[in-house]
Amino acid sequence: MMSPKTSNATHMENQVSEPNQLANVPLLLQPSYARSKSLLYDELRNFRISLKWCALDHSSRIGKFISYLTFLFLAIVVPLLGCFSIKVPSSAEADDHISFNKWVQFPESGLALLGFFTLSRFFSKYGLRQLLFLDGLQDDSLFVRRGYTRELDKSFRYLACILLPSFFVELAHKIIFFSTVKVTLPHISSGVPLNSIVFVLVLSSWVYRTGVFLLVCVLFRLTCELQILRFEGFHKMFEGCESDAGVIFREHVRIRKQLSATSHRYRFFIIASLVVITVSQLGTLILVLATKSDKSFFNSGDLVVCSAVELSGFFLCLLGAARITHRAQGIASIATRWHMTVTCASSGSDQWKEQTECRDSDSDSSDIFITVSSQDQSSFQTRQALVAYLQHNNGGITLFGFALDRGLLHTIFAFEFSLVLWILSKVVVLS
Repeated sequence: MMSPKTSNATHMENQVSEPNQLANVPLLLQPSYARSKSLLYDELRNFRISLKWCALDHSSRIGKFISYLTFLFLAIVVPLLGCFSIKVPSSAEADDHISFNKWVQFPESGLALLGFFTLSRFFSKYGLRQLLFLDGLQDDSLFVRRGYTRELDKSFRYLACILLPSFFVELAHKIIFFSTVKVTLPHISSGVPLNSIVFVLVLSSWVYRTGVFLLVCVLFRLTCELQILRFEGFHKMFEGCESDAGVIFREHVRIRKQLSATSHRYRFFIIASLVVITVSQLGTLILVLATKSDKSFFNSGDLVVCSAVELSGFFLCLLGAARITHRAQGIASIATRWHMTVTCASSGSDQWKEQTECRDSDSDSSDIFITVSSQDQSSFQTRQALVAYLQHNNGGITLFGFALDRGLLHTIFAFEFSLVLWILSKVVVLS
């Protein structure tokens, strides 16, 4: 027999050791998350720190004022200062370089403007946690919550993989550039190192504008990856004889609402970015073809870095949207096979099993195993209605009703390629 004192001591010891055990468990997997969503602050700590360092913290009036002031200075004032304070050396190559340098300021500031006001609207209207649909995470399976933790941890790798290589190329180019040109400002004495000051300001402006644009692209890609995890959990609901059509229907409605909200939030950013990037790339092509001097890293480095950042960030958005749309459109096929399997099993007298393997054409493939028995409770009419619903509601990310899938990507590519061929034809005729 255990004495009362010993029992109380054991109980107190278990209470003390339980927090120590939970300390090693990811926060999204802890049972307390279902009761207190505010604990998710720690999981988003990297995001919040990055927003503060980028002067994008809108959680207070002071933070919002600093954010707008920083944007006006680094995205508008500094580029204008760089355009009008640089004295052109007396050489054609340098003149071409100055023209290229002035041209790239427009798309970089334009994309930064889109990214800044998109983030400002998101943070004031939704907040970071609601923007990533983390409020309903307690309703998801353990598999989905683990995937959420993994995706949140590696989300900034996309940003670093684009920003860091571009930064080193831009740094090398700006060192060569400011060691060649001369910066002059009215009412400033010649003893002030204007070249060094403007060099630091211009480089900081580039980092800020590029980071703001890429941050929105990373947030959109992260949202798509998190919803893909929910689709993978949704696929698992078709496994086993206990699959219920009503539960499957309610889960799909929940995911569809989140995809619809994502489409409405990001559609203006995606379309506006496509317009800005298209005008930028075509204008760059015309400017380069119209220039008669030899092209080198000195006079074309700005164009290369600007084009690489623009296309990388935009492709990040397009590929994320295409992947999740492809997953959404494949649900109808899985549901049809599940309906056929259950119907065949319920019509036979013996237990009937079928194992089906479904592979995507993407780089990541998933195996789906369906095992049913003749005791399935779902009626034929209910399953048939579910299949019909999924066939007519299989869209993913949409842009004003058009699904952003591989077909739309092919259309965009054909349109852009046609514009390039048209410009090349005009250049050949004029030359």
